[in-house]
Amino acid sequence: MTSQSQGIQQLLQAEKRAKDKLEEAKKRKGKRLKQAKEEATAEIDHYRLQREKEFRNKETNVMGSQGNLSVKIEEQTTEAIRNLTSSYHKNMESMMKKLLSTICDISPEIHPNFRPAV
Repeated sequence: MTSQSQGIQQLLQAEKRAKDKLEEAKKRKGKRLKQAKEEATAEIDHYRLQREKEFRNKETNVMGSQGNLSVKIEEQTTEAIRNLTSSYHKNMESMMKKLLSTICDISPEIHPNFRPAV
C-alpha cells in the first residue's frame, strides 16, 4: 500500500510540475504576445510617420509648383495688360480720326429699295 501511495504522490507531484510548467508557458506566451503587440505598434507608428513625411514633401512640391504657376500667370497677365495699353495709346489718335470722319462726313443718298410714290 505504501508503494501505491508513493506512486500516487509521484503522479500528483508530476501533475503539479506539469501544471506549473503550463502556467509558466502561458505567462511567457502572454509576455511574448504583449511584446509583439508593442513592437508592431511601434513599427506602425514609425511607418505612419514616414508616410506622413513623404506626403508633406509631395504636398509642398505640388503647392510650391502652384505658387510658381500663379506668379507666372500674374506676370503674363501684367505683360498682356501692358501690351494692350501701349497698343491703345498708339492707335487711339488714328481711330478717333476715322470715327469722327465717319460720323461727321455724311453723304446723303437714296436707299436702293426706295420707290417713289406715284
